[in-house]
Amino acid sequence: MQRQIIETDRAPSAIGTYSQAVRAGNTIYLSGQIPLDPKTMTLVNDTIESEIHQVFKNLRAVVEAGGGTMGQIVKLNLYLTDLTHFPKVNEIMSAYFSQPYPARAAIGVASLPKGARVEADAIVVLE
Repeated sequence: MQRQIIETDRAPSAIGTYSQAVRAGNTIYLSGQIPLDPKTMTLVNDTIESEIHQVFKNLRAVVEAGGGTMGQIVKLNLYLTDLTHFPKVNEIMSAYFSQPYPARAAIGVASLPKGARVEADAIVVLE
């Protein structure tokens, strides 16, 4: 099976030893996205809402660079440093996804890179 590395300047560049995404066959595996502005590589964190929006914008940029759409995400993992923000994630998520929604996990974590409060990764299956 061929592997293809997916990169875009519309999402933050990798800050470690990983790729933004890897396509294997018709599946794209996205690395975690935190709310970094892709142009400045600084955290967008004035509000939790702005963090959540930036994470979804970054995910969308990588998905689109791989030739997919948000509607083709089949699995979404969310990492939150404070699970009381989960209702806000649900509310904002509806601006980026429509039914049928992907399978999803929400995981409470002690900390995230660069002091982010939210991170997400995903699996996309291209049709």
